[in-house]
Amino acid sequence: MATVTDATPWLRAVRASHDRLAGIVAGLDAETLRKRSYDTDWSIADVLSHLGSGAEISAMYVNAGVTGGDPPSQDAFKPIWDTWNARSPEDQAARSVEANEVLVAKLESLTPQQHETFRVTMFGAMSMDLAGVLGMRLSEHAVHTWDVAVALDPSARIAPDAVDLLIDQLPRMTGFMGKKASAPVTVAVTTTSPDRALTLDTGGVTLGPATADEIPGASLTLPAEAFVRLIYGRLGNDAEVTASGVTLTELRTVFPGF
Repeated sequence: MATVTDATPWLRAVRASHDRLAGIVAGLDAETLRKRSYDTDWSIADVLSHLGSGAEISAMYVNAGVTGGDPPSQDAFKPIWDTWNARSPEDQAARSVEANEVLVAKLESLTPQQHETFRVTMFGAMSMDLAGVLGMRLSEHAVHTWDVAVALDPSARIAPDAVDLLIDQLPRMTGFMGKKASAPVTVAVTTTSPDRALTLDTGGVTLGPATADEIPGASLTLPAEAFVRLIYGRLGNDAEVTASGVTLTELRTVFPGF
């Protein structure tokens, strides 16, 4: 039988991320919704639309995981995206908060037994428990919440409760987020808040716990929040970073973002 990870901390963080973004959205006027987000191609409303459509799609995966049914096909996504894209910025913002609340409330309604038996196939190959699905939703929601928040306040950071969880999910995500460096190097990564010792290979684009027998050719020390943003292609010059044997410019090339 597959091991089931406790979904409770992930669920709490997903709820907190939703509440955090809902609070931000409540104070936005029409002009601000049309302001550029961190993503140069998306307005704040575009980000909210993306999170709203993502909530509806995530709900389909949750239903499949609870009932044991088939996960949604790619064909089911386009009508959802088209509907959201056709809405006005004001409607995108309001409905995004509503859709995310529906998703989070559904997740919070699941029984302990449903937590235990939940299983769904993602991307046609990855079998995930509830914690896995929540981890994917948190990574998307918390990072995109920052995309909105930093457009309004340059000092904004990804929420600490999300960082505490996402930092340990990065080894699984790194291969999807990065691309091979033109001049590969092995980097000893040391993070703070929380503290982690990791090894990043920019050739194979892998990340894992540091081991005593490794002799990396480079080192990187930074807050865990900044490292999460680096992997997600969102690290500027706003964090205390110490690098040796590799530059942030080189690392940003490996992790261009999405």
